[in-house]
Amino acid sequence: MVITGSSLASTQWAVDFSRVHPDRFRATAGMHPHHATDLDEPTLSALAELAVQPQVVAVGECGLDYFRDFSPRDAQRTAFQRQLELAARVGKPVFLHQRDAHEDFVAILRDFRARLAGGVAHCFTAGLAEAHAYLDLGLYIGITGWICDERRGHHLREVVREIPADRLLIETDAPYLLPRDLEPKPVSRRNEPMYLPHVLETIAQARGESAMQLAATTTANAVRLFNWTH
Repeated sequence: MVITGSSLASTQWAVDFSRVHPDRFRATAGMHPHHATDLDEPTLSALAELAVQPQVVAVGECGLDYFRDFSPRDAQRTAFQRQLELAARVGKPVFLHQRDAHEDFVAILRDFRARLAGGVAHCFTAGLAEAHAYLDLGLYIGITGWICDERRGHHLREVVREIPADRLLIETDAPYLLPRDLEPKPVSRRNEPMYLPHVLETIAQARGESAMQLAATTTANAVRLFNWTH
């Protein structure tokens, strides 16, 4: 499992936890756009020290979120650029977040793409145009249980058919995005990694593939992107 860092504190926790269980866990090191205003020089320096740790397989979750706008957009763009610079410096891929900010997101990424060791558009929920834009940038695309939502995610069944097999990742975004069609639903409504096979089955059905083959392919993709070695 890859545990996502979205602030300095959560990154430190993810790294520490991964050290205790090195056979099962890895971490990302990053600052979510919601916390962009927290990325001052001391915090960036501390994040950089964590990013080079062997337990860390990617820089992020970083990007832009113009839907919530919990941080000013100029601060989001600056924090995004600084984390892309960090990723390029340490030679690790980026774990990316984008919501309602596609044009700015792509423009910033395009400036850094040649220097980056790959990346994934995490928790992708958009349409074909956005998917093709990210594929053109060389990104992997991460699909979550959003595809299981017949109200908001049905379009993803078409999108996943357009994603090349070697560029597809499957994720839960736990504890968020509990698959809407999961039965029985947990009383807590908390999403967990154990529901990943449910997401896998939905994606495999949409792509017309066996779940076993898709599991093998997407696992190999994750190992390759994150350079996961034991």
